[in-house]
Amino acid sequence: MTQTPLSVRDLMEDSGVAFGTSGARGLVTDMTDRVCYGYTLGFLHYLREIGEFSGGDVALAGDLRPSSPRILRAAAEGIRAAGGVPVFCGYVPTPALAHYAFGRAIPSLMVTGSHIPDDRNGIKFQRPAGEVLKTDEAGMSRQAVTLPAALFDDGGMLRDPAPLPAVTEIGAAYIARYVDFFGPEALKGLTIGVYQHSAVGRDLVARILADLGAKVLPLGRSDTFIPVDTEALRPEDVDLAHGWAADHALDAIVSTDGDSDRPLLSDHQGNWLRGDILGLLCAKALGADCVVTPVSSNTALELSGAFARTIRTRIGSPYVIADMDTAAGSGRVVCGYEANGGFLLGTALSREGRHLAALPTRDAVLPVISVLAASRGRSVAALCAELPQRVTWSDRIKNFPTADSRAIIAWLSDGDDATRRARIEGAFGALAGQLAGIDQTDGLRMSFAGGTVIHLRPSGNAPELRCYTEADEVGQAQRLNAAVLALVRDKLAAKARGA
Repeated sequence: MTQTPLSVRDLMEDSGVAFGTSGARGLVTDMTDRVCYGYTLGFLHYLREIGEFSGGDVALAGDLRPSSPRILRAAAEGIRAAGGVPVFCGYVPTPALAHYAFGRAIPSLMVTGSHIPDDRNGIKFQRPAGEVLKTDEAGMSRQAVTLPAALFDDGGMLRDPAPLPAVTEIGAAYIARYVDFFGPEALKGLTIGVYQHSAVGRDLVARILADLGAKVLPLGRSDTFIPVDTEALRPEDVDLAHGWAADHALDAIVSTDGDSDRPLLSDHQGNWLRGDILGLLCAKALGADCVVTPVSSNTALELSGAFARTIRTRIGSPYVIADMDTAAGSGRVVCGYEANGGFLLGTALSREGRHLAALPTRDAVLPVISVLAASRGRSVAALCAELPQRVTWSDRIKNFPTADSRAIIAWLSDGDDATRRARIEGAFGALAGQLAGIDQTDGLRMSFAGGTVIHLRPSGNAPELRCYTEADEVGQAQRLNAAVLALVRDKLAAKARGA
């Protein structure tokens, strides 16, 4: 081990732990204490460079993965080395940590891999007033960090890790944020199942719903980590919801992903809402004027005619936040959402003398409460039925090399208009018909004359190829998605590699 400074970019290349706007993510075996310490130092060095850190408190929390406590200890050691004081907030949702840290204008970091399997983990960094954005990535990557050899053993683990500080309790303030704004009877009369699995916010979410007047039924709690992906649900999660709805008189079922920043909401029959439909319903319930969402979200947003302005971005909360920030000065109520369900409030809300501060990070609680409150006297299903009936579906090919994903998209989209049309219709024409247009904002989004959409994009978090499809009917969107993924896996990958 060397004490010669190296850049965060070098650390990324040496370790194989990728770094981007979602933070540092990689295999647990690669995320050694040395690597996590180095990334934390780089983050705080960058904040010092831009005038947002000069020592003092740095908040940190983690999810319920087995590796999170170890990584938290390494990150705390990095905070101390940078002249900071680690404030350990326990095992709480990412938005709860953000609410606390933004309110105190201090940096924070969340140890989480979100929805990915627990053989991987990550560290998500947040500036004192908001998330790390794409524009911060280069500045953080170039930071030089010193990793003292004496601190780490030959495997890159701390020789003598200090225990984490005593927990600073932040859950009560997060609960109060919603109860104070919506009122203690907002969900009165509703019976809500909470699919708890291994989500870090499972108890806080249940408490919030109960404090808003709902009868809460905990379901499916697990001591083993379950990688629930709100954007690509496992068949067993679908079956569980249908079974619980059949067995219990529920108005809805609520859940989140692992770090509880992305929500899930079902209707009374256990049908999970897609995240972009949940976001659209929430934006309507909040009376938003301007909605920012990635290009992959359901086009029912524009077709609804409910909003004065809509803005489409690349996929990822940093892109949504950047355009929300630009729009926030317009005097409008600005919000954003993602197809995975993450909802972001860009401007403060006022209602009947009650106020809800902006929280420009993914929040799983606000969309759930807003839609459930709006459904009282009707149902979640009735709210969905009032929207233009466009259906999105997403799935992915796991363990699919990113190079193959990029090669396929390049092969389909390179060349002049005639070449692209010939390749795309040759590949997908039998499934979707005549090409109407393409959008390369993020990946390759192909619209067809019959109204269907196929969108291919490499995952930014794992070696996976994601496919988003849109159609007028759920079965059609599902069948199209499965057929496209099978075609990509079995034929197009080899064809693109040989091009």
